[in-house]
Amino acid sequence: MDSSTPLVTVPALDPAKFRDPLVTAKGEQRAVVALTHLRTLWFNTGSLCNITCQHCYMDSSPKNDDLAYLTAAEVAAYLDQAEKLDRPVEEIGFTGGEPFMNRDLPAMLADVLTRGHRALVLTNAMKPLWQKRQALLDLKAVHGNALALRVSMDHHTPEKHEEERGDGTWAPMMKGLKWLAEQGFNISVAGRTLWTEADARAGYAAAFARHGIPVDATDPAALVLFPEMDADLDVPEITVHCWDILGVAPETVMCASSRMVVKRKGAAAPVVVPCTLLPYDPAFDMGPDLAGAARSVALNHPHCARFCVLGGASCSAG
Repeated sequence: MDSSTPLVTVPALDPAKFRDPLVTAKGEQRAVVALTHLRTLWFNTGSLCNITCQHCYMDSSPKNDDLAYLTAAEVAAYLDQAEKLDRPVEEIGFTGGEPFMNRDLPAMLADVLTRGHRALVLTNAMKPLWQKRQALLDLKAVHGNALALRVSMDHHTPEKHEEERGDGTWAPMMKGLKWLAEQGFNISVAGRTLWTEADARAGYAAAFARHGIPVDATDPAALVLFPEMDADLDVPEITVHCWDILGVAPETVMCASSRMVVKRKGAAAPVVVPCTLLPYDPAFDMGPDLAGAARSVALNHPHCARFCVLGGASCSAG
Protein backbone atom coordinates (compact mmCIF):
# COMPACT_ATOMS: atom_id res chain seq x y z
CA MET A 1 0.00 0.00 0.00
CA ASP A 2 1.61 3.28 -1.04
CA SER A 3 1.32 6.75 0.46
CA SER A 4 -1.46 7.72 -1.96
CA THR A 5 -3.83 5.05 -0.67
CA PRO A 6 -6.89 6.76 0.85
CA LEU A 7 -7.73 6.27 4.47
CA VAL A 8 -10.57 3.95 5.42
CA THR A 9 -13.71 5.92 6.26
CA VAL A 10 -14.65 5.56 9.93
CA PRO A 11 -18.12 6.54 11.20
CA ALA A 12 -18.64 9.15 13.88
CA LEU A 13 -18.45 8.07 17.51
CA ASP A 14 -21.69 6.71 18.93
CA PRO A 15 -22.74 9.37 21.48
CA ALA A 16 -23.84 6.63 23.90
CA LYS A 17 -20.26 5.40 24.27
CA PHE A 18 -17.74 6.44 26.92
CA ARG A 19 -20.35 8.00 29.19
CA ASP A 20 -20.27 5.85 32.30
CA PRO A 21 -16.91 5.01 33.89
CA LEU A 22 -18.28 1.69 35.16
CA VAL A 23 -20.26 0.26 32.23
CA THR A 24 -20.22 0.52 28.45
CA ALA A 25 -23.09 1.61 26.20
CA LYS A 26 -24.03 -2.08 25.93
CA GLY A 27 -24.17 -2.44 29.70
CA GLU A 28 -20.97 -4.47 30.01
CA GLN A 29 -18.42 -3.91 32.76
CA ARG A 30 -15.82 -1.42 31.61
CA ALA A 31 -12.15 -2.36 31.82
CA VAL A 32 -10.00 -0.63 34.42
CA VAL A 33 -6.22 -0.53 34.78
CA ALA A 34 -4.36 -0.55 38.08
CA LEU A 35 -1.08 1.28 38.59
CA THR A 36 1.46 -1.53 38.87
CA HIS A 37 4.52 0.72 39.11
CA LEU A 38 5.37 4.30 38.22
CA ARG A 39 7.82 3.66 35.40
CA THR A 40 7.42 7.07 33.73
CA LEU A 41 6.43 10.35 35.31
CA TRP A 42 5.49 12.82 32.59
CA PHE A 43 5.42 16.60 32.74
CA ASN A 44 3.45 18.57 30.20
CA THR A 45 5.53 21.73 30.02
CA GLY A 46 2.69 23.71 28.36
CA SER A 47 0.43 23.41 25.32
CA LEU A 48 2.04 26.18 23.26
CA CYS A 49 3.90 25.02 20.16
CA ASN A 50 5.75 26.80 17.38
CA ILE A 51 3.69 25.04 14.68
CA THR A 52 0.13 23.83 14.12
CA CYS A 53 -0.27 20.21 12.94
CA GLN A 54 -3.31 18.84 11.14
CA HIS A 55 -3.88 15.96 13.57
CA CYS A 56 -2.46 16.92 16.97
CA TYR A 57 -4.23 15.07 19.79
CA MET A 58 -3.01 17.80 22.13
CA ASP A 59 -4.34 20.60 19.89
CA SER A 60 -0.99 22.30 20.42
CA SER A 61 -0.39 25.49 18.46
CA PRO A 62 1.13 28.97 18.78
CA LYS A 63 -2.23 30.10 20.21
CA ASN A 64 -3.24 27.26 22.54
CA ASP A 65 -2.20 28.19 26.07
CA ASP A 66 -4.87 26.09 27.82
CA LEU A 67 -2.04 24.28 29.59
CA ALA A 68 0.23 26.79 31.29
CA TYR A 69 4.00 26.56 31.45
CA LEU A 70 5.19 24.47 34.38
CA THR A 71 8.02 25.99 36.39
CA ALA A 72 11.24 24.31 37.47
CA ALA A 73 10.10 24.68 41.09
CA GLU A 74 6.82 22.86 40.38
CA VAL A 75 8.66 20.03 38.66
CA ALA A 76 11.10 19.79 41.58
CA ALA A 77 8.21 19.47 44.03
CA TYR A 78 6.86 16.45 42.14
CA LEU A 79 10.32 14.92 41.89
CA ASP A 80 10.50 15.23 45.66
CA GLN A 81 7.17 13.42 45.92
CA ALA A 82 8.35 10.70 43.57
CA GLU A 83 11.36 9.98 45.77
CA LYS A 84 9.03 9.24 48.68
CA LEU A 85 6.89 6.70 46.83
CA ASP A 86 7.29 2.98 47.30
CA ARG A 87 7.27 2.70 43.49
CA PRO A 88 10.61 4.09 42.25
CA VAL A 89 10.34 6.17 39.08
CA GLU A 90 12.57 4.96 36.25
CA GLU A 91 12.14 7.73 33.71
CA ILE A 92 10.97 11.35 33.58
CA GLY A 93 9.33 12.46 30.35
CA PHE A 94 8.66 15.94 29.01
CA THR A 95 6.01 16.67 26.43
CA GLY A 96 3.95 19.65 25.26
CA GLY A 97 3.25 21.58 23.12
CA GLU A 98 6.89 21.97 22.26
CA PRO A 99 8.84 21.48 25.50
CA PHE A 100 11.74 23.67 24.39
CA MET A 101 9.42 26.68 24.29
CA ASN A 102 9.37 26.52 28.10
CA ARG A 103 12.42 28.52 29.21
CA ASP A 104 12.72 26.42 32.38
CA LEU A 105 13.23 23.15 30.48
CA PRO A 106 17.06 23.08 30.76
CA ALA A 107 16.79 23.62 34.54
CA MET A 108 14.14 20.91 34.77
CA LEU A 109 16.35 18.47 32.85
CA ALA A 110 19.36 19.29 35.01
CA ASP A 111 17.32 18.59 38.14
CA VAL A 112 15.98 15.29 36.79
CA LEU A 113 19.37 14.05 35.60
CA THR A 114 21.22 15.13 38.74
CA ARG A 115 18.77 13.06 40.78
CA GLY A 116 19.81 10.01 38.77
CA HIS A 117 16.72 9.63 36.57
CA ARG A 118 16.63 9.09 32.84
CA ALA A 119 15.05 12.00 30.96
CA LEU A 120 13.07 11.82 27.71
CA VAL A 121 12.03 14.92 25.76
CA LEU A 122 9.48 14.77 22.92
CA THR A 123 10.35 17.53 20.47
CA ASN A 124 9.88 18.70 16.89
CA ALA A 125 13.63 19.62 16.85
CA MET A 126 12.90 22.99 15.27
CA LYS A 127 13.80 26.55 16.31
CA PRO A 128 12.98 26.26 20.04
CA LEU A 129 15.42 23.33 20.37
CA TRP A 130 17.98 25.04 18.12
CA GLN A 131 18.08 27.97 20.52
CA LYS A 132 18.91 25.62 23.43
CA ARG A 133 21.86 23.87 21.78
CA GLN A 134 24.48 24.97 24.29
CA ALA A 135 22.30 24.00 27.23
CA LEU A 136 21.81 20.56 25.67
CA LEU A 137 25.52 20.13 25.07
CA ASP A 138 26.23 21.08 28.67
CA LEU A 139 23.74 18.48 29.93
CA LYS A 140 25.11 15.80 27.63
CA ALA A 141 28.67 16.47 28.75
CA VAL A 142 27.68 15.62 32.33
CA HIS A 143 24.92 13.05 31.92
CA GLY A 144 25.53 11.39 28.53
CA ASN A 145 22.88 8.99 27.29
CA ALA A 146 20.69 9.48 30.35
CA LEU A 147 19.24 12.36 28.33
CA ALA A 148 17.17 11.10 25.39
CA LEU A 149 15.30 13.09 22.76
CA ARG A 150 12.54 11.75 20.53
CA VAL A 151 12.05 13.81 17.37
CA SER A 152 8.69 13.96 15.58
CA MET A 153 9.15 13.01 11.93
CA ASP A 154 5.63 12.33 10.77
CA HIS A 155 6.65 10.77 7.45
CA HIS A 156 9.88 9.77 5.77
CA THR A 157 9.28 12.14 2.85
CA PRO A 158 9.26 15.94 3.04
CA GLU A 159 5.96 16.15 1.18
CA LYS A 160 3.97 13.96 3.55
CA HIS A 161 5.68 15.32 6.64
CA GLU A 162 4.70 18.84 5.60
CA GLU A 163 1.19 17.70 4.69
CA GLU A 164 0.75 17.06 8.40
CA ARG A 165 3.01 19.73 9.93
CA GLY A 166 2.80 22.59 7.46
CA ASP A 167 4.90 24.07 4.66
CA GLY A 168 8.52 24.61 5.47
CA THR A 169 8.67 22.30 8.49
CA TRP A 170 10.84 19.50 7.04
CA ALA A 171 14.12 21.39 6.63
CA PRO A 172 14.33 22.83 10.17
CA MET A 173 13.28 19.50 11.68
CA MET A 174 15.94 17.67 9.71
CA LYS A 175 18.52 20.33 10.60
CA GLY A 176 17.81 19.79 14.30
CA LEU A 177 17.74 16.00 14.00
CA LYS A 178 21.04 15.94 12.10
CA TRP A 179 22.65 18.20 14.68
CA LEU A 180 21.53 15.91 17.51
CA ALA A 181 22.92 12.92 15.60
CA GLU A 182 26.23 14.64 14.83
CA GLN A 183 26.67 15.58 18.48
CA GLY A 184 26.07 12.01 19.59
CA PHE A 185 22.82 12.53 21.50
CA ASN A 186 20.64 9.58 22.46
CA ILE A 187 17.90 10.02 19.84
CA SER A 188 14.82 8.23 18.58
CA VAL A 189 12.13 9.20 16.10
CA ALA A 190 8.34 9.27 16.31
CA GLY A 191 6.36 8.64 13.12
CA ARG A 192 2.70 8.22 12.35
CA THR A 193 0.49 5.58 10.78
CA LEU A 194 -1.71 8.20 9.09
CA TRP A 195 -0.86 6.88 5.62
CA THR A 196 -1.02 3.19 6.62
CA GLU A 197 2.00 2.25 4.52
CA ALA A 198 3.02 -1.38 4.66
CA ASP A 199 6.62 -0.39 3.99
CA ALA A 200 6.78 2.48 6.50
CA ARG A 201 9.84 1.16 8.34
CA ALA A 202 11.68 0.53 5.07
CA GLY A 203 10.90 4.07 3.99
CA TYR A 204 12.19 5.52 7.24
CA ALA A 205 15.29 3.32 7.05
CA ALA A 206 16.09 4.69 3.61
CA ALA A 207 15.56 8.26 4.79
CA PHE A 208 17.76 7.74 7.87
CA ALA A 209 20.52 6.30 5.64
CA ARG A 210 20.31 9.24 3.23
CA HIS A 211 20.57 11.81 6.01
CA GLY A 212 23.04 9.99 8.26
CA ILE A 213 20.60 9.49 11.15
CA PRO A 214 21.76 6.59 13.38
CA VAL A 215 18.29 5.28 14.22
CA ASP A 216 17.35 1.63 13.69
CA ALA A 217 14.03 1.75 11.83
CA THR A 218 13.36 -1.91 12.63
CA ASP A 219 13.46 -1.24 16.39
CA PRO A 220 9.99 -0.23 17.68
CA ALA A 221 11.61 1.68 20.55
CA ALA A 222 13.90 3.63 18.20
CA LEU A 223 11.27 4.38 15.56
CA VAL A 224 7.92 4.66 17.32
CA LEU A 225 4.95 4.60 14.93
CA PHE A 226 1.89 5.99 16.66
CA PRO A 227 -1.69 5.15 15.67
CA GLU A 228 -3.89 8.06 14.66
CA MET A 229 -6.31 9.43 17.22
CA ASP A 230 -9.56 11.30 16.72
CA ALA A 231 -11.96 11.32 19.65
CA ASP A 232 -14.86 12.05 17.29
CA LEU A 233 -14.48 8.80 15.33
CA ASP A 234 -16.03 5.51 16.38
CA VAL A 235 -14.01 2.91 18.27
CA PRO A 236 -15.02 -0.11 20.35
CA GLU A 237 -15.30 0.31 24.11
CA ILE A 238 -12.97 -1.87 26.16
CA THR A 239 -14.67 -4.31 28.53
CA VAL A 240 -13.18 -6.63 31.14
CA HIS A 241 -13.51 -9.46 28.61
CA CYS A 242 -11.41 -7.67 25.98
CA TRP A 243 -8.11 -8.50 27.65
CA ASP A 244 -8.47 -12.19 26.83
CA ILE A 245 -10.15 -11.61 23.46
CA LEU A 246 -7.41 -9.25 22.27
CA GLY A 247 -4.55 -11.00 24.02
CA VAL A 248 -3.57 -7.76 25.77
CA ALA A 249 -2.47 -7.65 29.40
CA PRO A 250 -3.74 -4.64 31.38
CA GLU A 251 -0.31 -4.11 32.92
CA THR A 252 1.05 -3.29 29.44
CA VAL A 253 -1.28 -0.31 28.99
CA MET A 254 0.31 3.10 29.53
CA CYS A 255 -1.70 4.11 32.60
CA ALA A 256 -0.46 0.97 34.41
CA SER A 257 2.99 2.53 34.63
CA SER A 258 2.69 6.27 34.07
CA ARG A 259 1.20 9.50 35.34
CA MET A 260 1.43 13.03 33.97
CA VAL A 261 1.51 16.43 35.65
CA VAL A 262 -0.30 19.31 33.94
CA LYS A 263 -1.12 22.87 34.94
CA ARG A 264 -4.25 24.27 33.38
CA LYS A 265 -4.55 27.91 32.47
CA GLY A 266 -5.66 29.95 35.49
CA ALA A 267 -5.17 27.09 37.96
CA ALA A 268 -3.38 27.77 41.22
CA ALA A 269 -1.45 24.51 41.09
CA PRO A 270 -0.76 21.53 38.82
CA VAL A 271 -2.82 18.34 38.82
CA VAL A 272 -1.99 14.71 38.04
CA VAL A 273 -3.68 12.83 35.17
CA PRO A 274 -3.28 9.17 34.15
CA CYS A 275 -1.24 9.60 30.96
CA THR A 276 -0.08 11.87 28.15
CA LEU A 277 -3.30 11.47 26.16
CA LEU A 278 -5.80 13.08 28.54
CA PRO A 279 -4.49 16.47 29.68
CA TYR A 280 -7.72 18.42 29.29
CA ASP A 281 -10.58 16.17 30.46
CA PRO A 282 -11.37 16.97 34.13
CA ALA A 283 -13.04 13.57 34.49
CA PHE A 284 -9.54 12.08 34.57
CA ASP A 285 -8.07 14.44 37.17
CA MET A 286 -6.44 12.43 39.96
CA GLY A 287 -5.68 15.21 42.43
CA PRO A 288 -2.66 17.41 43.11
CA ASP A 289 -0.18 14.80 44.36
CA LEU A 290 1.34 11.55 43.16
CA ALA A 291 0.38 9.49 46.20
CA GLY A 292 -3.29 10.20 45.60
CA ALA A 293 -2.96 9.38 41.90
CA ALA A 294 -2.14 5.72 42.50
CA ARG A 295 -5.73 4.55 42.06
CA SER A 296 -7.02 2.55 39.09
CA VAL A 297 -8.10 4.17 35.83
CA ALA A 298 -11.34 3.36 34.03
CA LEU A 299 -10.78 3.19 30.25
CA ASN A 300 -13.60 5.63 29.59
CA HIS A 301 -12.22 7.62 26.66
CA PRO A 302 -11.81 6.86 22.92
CA HIS A 303 -8.06 7.44 23.20
CA CYS A 304 -7.81 4.64 25.79
CA ALA A 305 -9.22 2.21 23.25
CA ARG A 306 -7.70 3.48 20.03
CA PHE A 307 -4.17 4.30 21.19
CA CYS A 308 -3.37 2.11 24.16
CA VAL A 309 -5.38 -1.09 23.84
CA LEU A 310 -6.13 -1.53 20.13
CA GLY A 311 -3.14 0.47 18.93
CA GLY A 312 -0.76 -1.04 21.46
CA ALA A 313 1.12 2.24 21.85
CA SER A 314 2.89 4.00 24.70
CA CYS A 315 4.69 7.32 24.89
CA SER A 316 7.52 5.98 27.07
CA ALA A 317 11.00 5.13 25.84
CA GLY A 318 10.32 1.44 25.34
